Amino acid sequence: METLAGFLDIGWLATLVNKYDWVWPICEMLHFIGMALLIGTVGWLDIRILGFGKGVPIAGLEKLVPIGIVGFALNVGSGLVFVAGNPAGGPIAYLGNVAFQIKMLLILIAGLNLAAYYFTGIARTAANVPAASDAAPAAKAVAVVSLLAWFGVIYFGRMIMYEDTLLYAFGK
Repeated sequence: METLAGFLDIGWLATLVNKYDWVWPICEMLHFIGMALLIGTVGWLDIRILGFGKGVPIAGLEKLVPIGIVGFALNVGSGLVFVAGNPAGGPIAYLGNVAFQIKMLLILIAGLNLAAYYFTGIARTAANVPAASDAAPAAKAVAVVSLLAWFGVIYFGRMIMYEDTLLYAFGK
């Protein structure tokens, strides 16, 4: 953990966050916008795969995925500012936080789920599903995992600042 914290200890970024009061709130807004873009595109695709909004073909929603990627990139960039520029304890304060660790695990799960969707052929099969038809069970399973992972990321992202409450809920 210390090694990773040392790698993420970016002096100029911490100085920027500590010197200018506007940096953190701007990054908070970018983080929120990024998650809205991600959930607004990938989430809608997942919901369609699950059978809602059958008037829209899945292939049409696939075209929105690049917008979700832009949202994820915004989240990575602003998240790096939060971790590396953390004025209250530096990167180790985030890395040792249970909610942050769970959030990162859920992002990993979402990424592996995405890889499974695209590299196993599930995406090609789903894209061929016409409007008013149902996606295959494998695509629906991927959609459920995606929605659970991304909403978990949002939940545990909010819980980062309430670590004591989270630890209490876990019985620690």
